Amino acid sequence: MEDRETRLKRLAMRSMRRGTKEMDILLIRYSEARLPDMTGQELDAYEALLAENDQDLYQWISGQAPAPDTHAPLVADIARIAANG
Repeated sequence: MEDRETRLKRLAMRSMRRGTKEMDILLIRYSEARLPDMTGQELDAYEALLAENDQDLYQWISGQAPAPDTHAPLVADIARIAANG
């Protein structure tokens, strides 16, 4: 089983190696601000979000398309944090 520190490092790395520069920037900013304080359940939700397609994620975060209900609160938080960076 993966310990918390290893999981945080893995999720941070996945946040910065997305495939598109825009998503790298947004998710690096978010992961630096939020990952250390996330609960296990919040980390699960973030990890599920990272499994989504970059084009979909970008549209959700930028407000071009609505995020699915399961991701909507997290996407809204990412948009808020990323916009303040």
